[in-house]
Amino acid sequence: MTTTQDATFAPGSRIVVRDEEWLVRSVKTGTADGTMIKAVGVSEFVQDAEATFFTALETITPLVPEETELVQDTSSRFRRSRLFLEAVLRRTPLPRTERGLALADRFLLDPLTYQLRPVELALSGLRPRILLADVVGLGKTLEIGLILAELIRRGRGDRILVVSPQQVLEQFQRELWTRFAIPLVRLDSTGIQRIQQEIPAGRNPFTHFKRAIISVDTLKDAGQFGHHLEATVWDAVVIDESHNLINKGTQRNELARRLAAKTDALLLASATPHNGNKESFAQLVSLLDPAAIANEKTYQASDIAHLYLRRTKISPEVRDQIGDRWADRGPSQAVPCPAGEREEEIFAELTDVWLAGKWSDEAITGQHRLFPYTLLKSFLSSHRALHETVTNRRRKATGTEAAALDRLAELTAAMTDGDSSKLRRLVEVLRGIGVGRGSDTRAVVFSERVPTIKWLAEVVPGLLGLRPSAVRVLHGGVADADEQRILQEFELAGSEVRLLFTGDVASEGVNLHQQCHHLIHYDVPWSLIRIEQRNGRIDRYGQKHQPQFRALILTSARDDAKDDRTVAQKLLDREETAHRSLGSVEAATGLYDARAEEDRLVRDLLAGRSVEESYAAAHAEVDVMADLFGDVGTAPVAADVPRARVPKLFDSTREFVDAALHEIYDDRPEDHIDLRREDGLLTFLAPDDLVHRLTDLPRSYLRAHREGEHLRLKVTFDRPLAQRKLDQARQSRTPMWPEIAFLSDVHPMVDWLVDKVLIRLGRQQAPVLTADVTAPTFLVQGVYANRLGQPTVVQWMAVSGLPAQPTIRPMDEVLRAARVGPDLVNRAEPIATDSLRALLPQAVAAAREHLAGKRAEWDAANAEPLRRHRAKLATFQQASLFDDLPGAHRERRRQRVDATVAEQRDLLDRLETAGDPLLRVLAVLAPSPEHPAPSPENAA
Repeated sequence: MTTTQDATFAPGSRIVVRDEEWLVRSVKTGTADGTMIKAVGVSEFVQDAEATFFTALETITPLVPEETELVQDTSSRFRRSRLFLEAVLRRTPLPRTERGLALADRFLLDPLTYQLRPVELALSGLRPRILLADVVGLGKTLEIGLILAELIRRGRGDRILVVSPQQVLEQFQRELWTRFAIPLVRLDSTGIQRIQQEIPAGRNPFTHFKRAIISVDTLKDAGQFGHHLEATVWDAVVIDESHNLINKGTQRNELARRLAAKTDALLLASATPHNGNKESFAQLVSLLDPAAIANEKTYQASDIAHLYLRRTKISPEVRDQIGDRWADRGPSQAVPCPAGEREEEIFAELTDVWLAGKWSDEAITGQHRLFPYTLLKSFLSSHRALHETVTNRRRKATGTEAAALDRLAELTAAMTDGDSSKLRRLVEVLRGIGVGRGSDTRAVVFSERVPTIKWLAEVVPGLLGLRPSAVRVLHGGVADADEQRILQEFELAGSEVRLLFTGDVASEGVNLHQQCHHLIHYDVPWSLIRIEQRNGRIDRYGQKHQPQFRALILTSARDDAKDDRTVAQKLLDREETAHRSLGSVEAATGLYDARAEEDRLVRDLLAGRSVEESYAAAHAEVDVMADLFGDVGTAPVAADVPRARVPKLFDSTREFVDAALHEIYDDRPEDHIDLRREDGLLTFLAPDDLVHRLTDLPRSYLRAHREGEHLRLKVTFDRPLAQRKLDQARQSRTPMWPEIAFLSDVHPMVDWLVDKVLIRLGRQQAPVLTADVTAPTFLVQGVYANRLGQPTVVQWMAVSGLPAQPTIRPMDEVLRAARVGPDLVNRAEPIATDSLRALLPQAVAAAREHLAGKRAEWDAANAEPLRRHRAKLATFQQASLFDDLPGAHRERRRQRVDATVAEQRDLLDRLETAGDPLLRVLAVLAPSPEHPAPSPENAA
C-alpha cells in the first residue's frame, strides 16, 4: 500500500482517512505539518463534510489505480459516465503551464478584450501578482473579478481576501457576486458583530470565512487582527486603492507587507498608483516581486512591465472597444457667482490682513505661512466653513492674530444664507437641470468642507421644494454601515433620493453613475488629481448619458482678491484639457498625490507665482515617473488574448447542470427539491449542504430568498434575463439584491453539483460504457505536481491497443471519435468486465510509461520561466550591492538582498515538478457488439 510520505495527491482524486473516503479539493505542500489536503466527505458517515488533513498528523492513503473497480454504467445514454468525466475535468485545476483563459466569456459582463489583458498579464508571471493602474472608470473591479475567477478554476482561489476602503465594501461585494458569482463575507461593523455571535471567542475569523472583504482601516488594527493574519495563508489577496499603502512605516504599509508574505496571488489596484517618487513606488512594487528592482533610484519601465498595467480612455484598445457603453463627457462649465456686499467685506479682510501678512505680531514662518490660504479656501467653500475654521483657530490664538480672527468671526456671523451668491446660483443650476419635486433628475454636489456639506443639506431641499428624504449627506464622520447604505440608495432608480451632498470620501472607487450624470463642484479642490477623481464618479464605464460637470466660481470686484478665478477656474480648465488630450491628468501635474500637488501650489502662490507658472515649472522638471510609465500598457495590442484548451463532454454548463440534477435526484428533481423551469429560469429549494456554501453572503441576501424554513434559489444561464434582474434591483426604492443570480462556472451551485456527481460512484470505481471503439480503451488521468501541490502537467489519456501494442491518444479526441455524448444509446448489454479488469494493470503501466517518456519535455517547458527567473535573481543580487553605500548600510542591505534571494530561490524550488505522477483510471470504453473485445485468452 502507498504510504503517506511517498504519496502524490491531486484535486479530484480519492483518499482514505480514518477508514472513510474523501474527495481531494485542494493540496498545499510545505506547511509546518506536511502537506495540507482539503477534502469533502464521500462515504456515508462523512458525506458532504468538509475537512482539512495534514500528512504529518494523519495516515492518508491514496487509492491505487491498478486496484480500480470497473462498474458497468446502466444509466440512460451513459449519463452517469459522461457526468463523472465532466466533473473530473471541471474539478482538475489547469496546469501552471496553461496560460490561456478558461472562463473569459462565462460571466455577466460585456466581453471586452482590454478588460482581459490584466488576466493575461497575471497568468503569465511566476505568480499572479500585478498592479492594476487603469485610470478612473475603466472597470478595475471587473478586471479583478476575472482574475479571481480564473484562479478559482485553477484551484488557486479557494481562500480570498479583499481589502478596500470602507465606502466601497458593499459595492465591491455586490459586483463580485452579481457579475461572477464569487461570494465574499463582508466584515464591516455589522460583519464583525456576526463574527462575535457565530464563532467562539479568540478563534481566527479568517479560518471561519474563507472568502472575505474588509476595510483597510478595520484590518490595519494589528491589536485586533494582527495575530490572526500571521496565522492565515491566502490564495489571493486584493488591495483596492493601493496608493494608500506607499508610506513606509505606516500601519497600512505594514499591513500590506504582512499580507504580501502570506499569499500566492496579490492584486493591487489604484488609478493613482504612485506619488511621483521613484523610491516609494519601488517599495510598492517590492510587495509584488521583491527581486524586480535592484536599485530603487535607477530602475526602468522594463523592470516592472510584468507587474504593471495602465490604460486610459484614449488608449487604442480601450477606445476601440467601449463604443456606446461610455458616453463622452460634456464640457466643465464654470458658473460665475459675483460676490455680494457681505462677501466682498470678507474678501477685503482676507486680502488686506491675512494674505498681506498683517495678522500676527511675530514673524510668520513655516506652516504658519499657509494658514491664510486655509482661511481663503474655507471662505471659497462657504461662510459657514470659514466661521468654523476661525472658531477652531481662535481657541489658541492671542494678540493680533486673535483680534484678526475676531474680526473674521464678526463678518461671517453677520452673513446670512441670503447673502451667499454661490447658494443662490446652486439652486438656480439645480432647477435648470431639472432637480425638483416630481423630477427623476439627480445630482451629486461635492465640497471639501463638512460644515458646507451639512449646511447645504439643511437649506437646499426647502429652496427646491424637496422633502428632506430626497437628500443624502456623506462625509468622513458618517458610520460605515450608513455610508454604504447612502451610496446604494443614491444608485437605486426607485429610491426617492435626488441629491447627494458629499465630501471627497466619495471621490475614490465609488460608483455614482447608474442614475446620475450631473456633478457640481460647490468648491473646487486645488488639485487636478482630486478634480479628476471626483469627475470619475459619474464619468465611467457604463455611463449612458453625457456626464455634465459644473463648478461654482465665486468672483470679487477687487482686482487683487484671490477669488475662484485665481486657482479654481484655471484648474477646472486644465483638468478638462488634460483629460481630453492625455486621458488622465497625471502628466499635467508633475506630481501624483493630491495633497502634495495642493501643497506645492500653495507654496508657489506664497512665492508670488501664478497657477500657470507653478504648473509650467513642475512640467519643466525631469518627470522620472512619466518617463518610466509613459509607454507601459498604452500601446495598441493586436493579438487576441490566448484561450485555454479545456476538454469537455457537455456543450455548455447549462447542459451539465440539467443532467447533473436529473442524475442526483433519480430523474425527479421536481419532486426532491421542487425544481421549476420557466423561460430560462431555474428555481429550487436549496439542500442544506448547498446552503452551507452560501453562508459567506449577507444575511439580507439569504433572507430575500427564504421560503418558509428553506432557501429558494433562482438562477439562470440567460445573460439578458440576469442583466434585466440586476437592472430591476437598481430600480427599487430600497437596497435589494437581484432576484435571479447568473449561473457562472464558479457559482457555488455548479461547484456543489460537481462534488455530488463525483461521489455518485463508489470507492475507487470507474464506469464502463460501450462506445464506437474497436478495442477496449482506458481513459486515464495523469498529473505531475510541484512541491506546492499545484499541477504542472495534466494529461488526459486514452489507452488502447492492449496488451500487444499500447497506444496513447488524447482523451477528448477519442471521446469525440467514439461519439460519446447525449445521443449515445445505452442498450444495457452485458459487458465482460473480467476481461477488461485483466487489462487494467497494463493500461496503467502504459500510461505511466508514456508520462515518464514525456517527463523531460514537460519539465523543460515548466522549468524555462523558472530558469529565467533564477538568472534575474543572480542579476538582482549583483546589482543590488552598489558601491555608494557606507559600510554599515551596505552590510544591512546585503543581508536584506541575500534574504530576498534565498526566499525567491526557495519558491522557485517549490515550483519545480517533483515526485511521481498521480494516475487515475477514470472510465473504460468497451467495444459495441459490432466490434467485440478480444477474449482474455487472446488478450493474454
